[in-house]
Amino acid sequence: MTQDELLVLIYKKDEKAFTHLYDMYSKSLFAVINVLVKNREEAEDVLQDVFVKIWKNIDSYHESKGRFYTWILNIARNTSIDKLRSKNFNNSQKNLSSDNFVNLLDDSNKLVNKIDTIGIQEFVKKLKPKCIQIIDLLFFKGYTQQEASDELEIPLGTVKTHNRNCINDLRNYLKV
Repeated sequence: MTQDELLVLIYKKDEKAFTHLYDMYSKSLFAVINVLVKNREEAEDVLQDVFVKIWKNIDSYHESKGRFYTWILNIARNTSIDKLRSKNFNNSQKNLSSDNFVNLLDDSNKLVNKIDTIGIQEFVKKLKPKCIQIIDLLFFKGYTQQEASDELEIPLGTVKTHNRNCINDLRNYLKV
């Protein structure tokens, strides 16, 4: 089944099509969510929320505005960031047992590998230090531009300008 055929069925709220959609995209979306949330159980919950949002909001997707995968990826990213900002999540992180900290050290190496699975990390390392810092905060750690501004103690407009310039530099490296 092609993506276009699948979308037609999903617009019609066909449950079998939804199962097929889940099979097609759940692994890649889970990988993105897990990198941001850094907790497998929470990431699984977020993944479920993402697919519920896709199901409920499919009518808001318009092919003319972009690719379907990009649309669902943005839903996954935004839902993950919402989870990270929620009070319940923040409180649960404060109450971690000491057993979890041993695993966090092991997971940090795995996290770097997951981020670099498409090789983007090597290109980011070629950028200026300020670009590395901004891209790390905005894209790898999920900060908003305002949060990055606060973290780096620079004006919001400067963060936006640096972000745009850094992305252009990265595009030049990637020849996109």
